[in-house]
Amino acid sequence: MSIEILEECFEKSGVFLNKSQINKFYDYSMILVEWNKKVNLTSIVDFRDIVVKHFLDSIIIDKFIDFKGNKKLIDVGSGAGFPSIPLKIVYNNLDITMLDCLNKRILFLEKALEVLQIDGETIHGRAEEISHKIEYREKFDISVARAVSGISNLVEFCLPYTKIGGYFLALKGGDILEEVEKSKSAIDILGGKIEKIYEYNLIKDYKRSLVVIKKVSQTNTIYPRKYSKILKKSL
Repeated sequence: MSIEILEECFEKSGVFLNKSQINKFYDYSMILVEWNKKVNLTSIVDFRDIVVKHFLDSIIIDKFIDFKGNKKLIDVGSGAGFPSIPLKIVYNNLDITMLDCLNKRILFLEKALEVLQIDGETIHGRAEEISHKIEYREKFDISVARAVSGISNLVEFCLPYTKIGGYFLALKGGDILEEVEKSKSAIDILGGKIEKIYEYNLIKDYKRSLVVIKKVSQTNTIYPRKYSKILKKSL
């Protein structure tokens, strides 16, 4: 593991960071590997793969989305903090909230914030329950999910957090168009509109997609439904 590998991977993708940011990413990788021995945070353990498939995958979306300014972002199902912590390292003014249903992961996220000396809020709870609380309902400029769930389900989890005029960002694998087509009804019901779909290679033969959904109208308060109903039948 070395800082040189970090710099090489970022620079090859046109991402240029200052020394402090590089050091924070290195420290982040160290605590991730350490905690992963006792808490299931990631199946990716090779250092170069961590840099590319976690760190770079998180921040490369700034080529398409403007994170400058004092924007509020909620990372739904944050896991080990991707993409919110990498984005916070690059954009210090970004106000991040990380939500996860497993307390072990929340403890990791809190430790990571402490070690990296960055600010952020953590919430232990279920996405479909927390979004019904008035202090989180439609309060964020950006909601984001980097998850394996289908987009129809992700929008029900995430759009209720997003303020009108804000955006939900779904970080997905390649070949996403069919999945997006199937999600159009759910997006419309929940007050969203597909603005753009970006398809790109993170590295050779590693295809990624970013689905950008704008919040155009208020989400009906009956959504999101209970988890069992979401899993049973997508909107």
